[in-house]
Amino acid sequence: MTAALVRAAGDLARDMAGLDLRGRIRLVEDRIPGRLVFTTSLGIEDQALTHALALNKGRTEIVTLDTGRLFPETYDVWTETEAAYGIRIRAYAPERVAEEAFVAREGINGFRHSVAARQACCGFRKVEPLGRALEGAAAWFTGLRAGQSANRADTPLAEADEGRGLIKVNPLADWTRADVDRFVRDNFIPYNTLHDRGFPSIGCAPCTRAVKIGEDERAGRWWWEQESKKECGLHLHRPEGDVAPGQEAAAFEEPASAATSREHRRELV
Repeated sequence: MTAALVRAAGDLARDMAGLDLRGRIRLVEDRIPGRLVFTTSLGIEDQALTHALALNKGRTEIVTLDTGRLFPETYDVWTETEAAYGIRIRAYAPERVAEEAFVAREGINGFRHSVAARQACCGFRKVEPLGRALEGAAAWFTGLRAGQSANRADTPLAEADEGRGLIKVNPLADWTRADVDRFVRDNFIPYNTLHDRGFPSIGCAPCTRAVKIGEDERAGRWWWEQESKKECGLHLHRPEGDVAPGQEAAAFEEPASAATSREHRRELV
């Protein structure tokens, strides 16, 4: 099965290459039987994908992981998106027992104590709900792009996720940030206003700051950790892995102020 999954993903990636976004989505829906799921973070890449999926009116389910620690602006764009496209985005939330146990043990912001604690927080807020969201899925759409960080530089259009037994589809893998911004602008797609205040990548509010000049797009995520290979676990094939060398917690630094965020404003191209 694994070899067949790898071969199918490779063939899909090859055939997606010459198509536009909506064509890529249609190809996946035509070729892969079974349940198809798109997990949106409501960031700008995912808004582009939501737009294409909504216009295609296909069979892919659109869901999100409501961690309970999102920015107010994220909930605002969630509401605006549902209204704009006449859809419901299904939410998967953390299990109450796991959340309560973590807060009792570590404190409300205890994820800053160590990388292991942060990974545990991401585990019950994101990774476990993702597992429920993808249960029984044959393919998983994401908004990953190769240009988002060095850790994602080799992101293909489609790949075999052997751990989850499905094909992971990244229709924007070969898009630049300028491509995404232009698509959103040209199609009047709702987007998170934090993107205009220096936040190219948006996650949970306590774990995201505006980026500084010269930093990569994901530098504002878990900024108090070392710089190499910072991920929450959603896009790792073994999300339960131990803390990697170089991932020990660094000295904590307060997030950029609102004034700094404005200084580093990134306008849509």
